[in-house]
Amino acid sequence: MSNTILTARALTKSFLSGDRRIEVLRGIDLGVDAGESVSIRGESGSGKSTLLNLISGLDAPDSGTLEWAGAPAHGDRRAEFLGMVFQSFYLIPELDAEANVLMAARMVKSPGVAERARAKELLSRVGLAERATHLPAQLSGGERQRVAVARALMNSPKLLLADEPTGNLDELTGDAVIELLLGLCRETQTALVLVTHNSAHAKKTSRQLFLREGVFC
Repeated sequence: MSNTILTARALTKSFLSGDRRIEVLRGIDLGVDAGESVSIRGESGSGKSTLLNLISGLDAPDSGTLEWAGAPAHGDRRAEFLGMVFQSFYLIPELDAEANVLMAARMVKSPGVAERARAKELLSRVGLAERATHLPAQLSGGERQRVAVARALMNSPKLLLADEPTGNLDELTGDAVIELLLGLCRETQTALVLVTHNSAHAKKTSRQLFLREGVFC
């Protein structure tokens, strides 16, 4: 039985800018296995975030195919299949840490006792058991990102996408968040695709890719 979680074949994406069509991605192939961590680096505008949007199903490619665990990617499966961590934390300011983590579960079903217990467990695993009832404004940047990591793992996804997750953090806190992400993914055999500008963080992943002018090089 294959353990391939993500398969992208010949993905292309372009956008209109005035009367010009700009090719952002020009035939991307990518396969990621369970438990594997893959980093993607590249200059600003090279298409890194566009690629993540295609992988996540938030946007559609102009051409090419995308499979999640051997089946065609489909938006109806997104909430259960993958989790996402962004540079901006995207926490709901009126909700405490635990309620923010539970928002991911609400995308699948109404949270019950088991879901609430899992949210508490995840907050404990990211070192925030004592901060579960704190609002985002009462948390540091690193703590907010750890809440975001817990939320991304709430539905036990097979694939985790992280788009510059340390971009708003200082170096020490950013290093800690990367170690947390990699450790949790190894522990749960969750595949990780990490977009980063940080070469030191990229080197910690099991495979490193560089995107230039719409292709891996």
